[in-house]
Amino acid sequence: MTFGFAPASAAASTSAASANRLLEPAEWAAAGIPLLRDPREVVSGLHARHHPQPATAVVAVLDPDERLRASASFVRRPAPADGWMFRNVLLAQLRRIIPHDLRRRTPVRTAVLLYCREGDARWTEEDGAWMWGLRDACTLHGLRCGAYITLTRDGWQVLGEGRGGRRPHSASAPEPFATSEAAPPLPRTGGAASEVLRRAAAAR
Repeated sequence: MTFGFAPASAAASTSAASANRLLEPAEWAAAGIPLLRDPREVVSGLHARHHPQPATAVVAVLDPDERLRASASFVRRPAPADGWMFRNVLLAQLRRIIPHDLRRRTPVRTAVLLYCREGDARWTEEDGAWMWGLRDACTLHGLRCGAYITLTRDGWQVLGEGRGGRRPHSASAPEPFATSEAAPPLPRTGGAASEVLRRAAAAR
């Protein structure tokens, strides 16, 4: 019996990892991903700002104090889960919403990814592809790779950490959020990423 993961044979998992560029939960846990101090606040803030529905991804950049500096949401087009394609669309979104930090010797800002999807909270190969894509996109944009969070009908879960909650969930109604007067309006984008995914899929 397997707890916490979608059933898959070891051979199939290894084949998928090499073909589609994905990270297994153990690899993700061993990568030293920084822990969020208050994941519930991050999740609630992104949910209130972007109102994600299933198949919606939200990428966000946090400063060293975990204040939200930029975020973007987009809908994942139907296509096989591929970390390379996910990396490209995440990198395109990051380039649109915030300058890179490639000149810094050590990354100071962190990118996190919230993905709203159908199914339960168990890890899937699609999650593994998003993890691979997030890690690679962060490297190419000079950011620290942060948490990967799923939002399902069961609630939210920070994969690899074992932390989660029942609200918000994939069917939650959006809640109002307050914007600090001292902070500039955050960029919010969407739509164009679907076209990036479509072109990447067509080029394969």
